[in-house]
Amino acid sequence: MSSLKEYFSTDWAALTLNDWVGIIMNVAILVLMIVMYVYVFHPKNKAKLESRRHPDVDDYDAEDK
Repeated sequence: MSSLKEYFSTDWAALTLNDWVGIIMNVAILVLMIVMYVYVFHPKNKAKLESRRHPDVDDYDAEDK
């Protein structure tokens, strides 16, 4: 079991600025994705999101003119 622990060990002091930026970005994107999935799949938001599913075609025609 100790070899598995050594395999997944991390030398936090040796991380560079690029490593820290990558870790922070990955964690932030993960949290944002979880929040968005919870928002989209929550039943109380269904009516609001379904109303935006098929926007009126007239809105697009007015922009073209």
